[in-house]
Amino acid sequence: MALAATGALTVGNPDDTQVASGNLQKLSAQASVFSGASSVGSSGALSGRERAVSRDSQREAMQDAADQQLQAAAERQARQRNAALQALAASAEKQASLIARNLWQLPVTRGVYHLTSRFGECSLLWSHCHTGLDFAAPSGTPIHAIANGVVTSAGYDGAYGNKTVVTLADGTEIWYCHQTSYLVSSGQQVQAGDTIGSVGSTGNVTGPHVHIEVRPGAGDPVDPYAAFIAHGITP
Repeated sequence: MALAATGALTVGNPDDTQVASGNLQKLSAQASVFSGASSVGSSGALSGRERAVSRDSQREAMQDAADQQLQAAAERQARQRNAALQALAASAEKQASLIARNLWQLPVTRGVYHLTSRFGECSLLWSHCHTGLDFAAPSGTPIHAIANGVVTSAGYDGAYGNKTVVTLADGTEIWYCHQTSYLVSSGQQVQAGDTIGSVGSTGNVTGPHVHIEVRPGAGDPVDPYAAFIAHGITP
């Protein structure tokens, strides 16, 4: 079949018709192939994008997990640091409290007294060398507790006159001698700075003063001046 130049439809060779039909079938098959290839290509591109999105999601999840771990580690370190600071503060407070409990003070207000006989001096005035440190002051001058402790005795004691003994927490005894009067009694708790008596001239004396003795563990006396220095006080 053929179309003439005049527009009339003519019938040609049957073989030509078969050839044309075959060509149409081939074109149709090729179109189908191209169509399938396009579909496969589109599907492959989508699959690649999905994999890329999946990888991005995994990276984000891993980053989030890492951030959470860092945050947890930072919070743990902060808690440990705070705990260490609290422990340090508690230790410092305890040490400060201990220092305060053991803090020594002068038995007579500075500027009111002057030192006379010192530890270890020897004189005909005493039966043996001097065992304390003398703070000379006007009679009646208040005598203050040198450190915190408990009064273990208060009374007259021969050459020592009116004597008060205060025992500290570590067992050290401090003797306050030659008082005009004492204002505490045995068993009484005293704090450093408390008024416990007054300067006097009782016992073996040549003038009003308070004789201080320091006896660690209630034993032999040691130099009170050195003991004051050791506790941060210069008489």
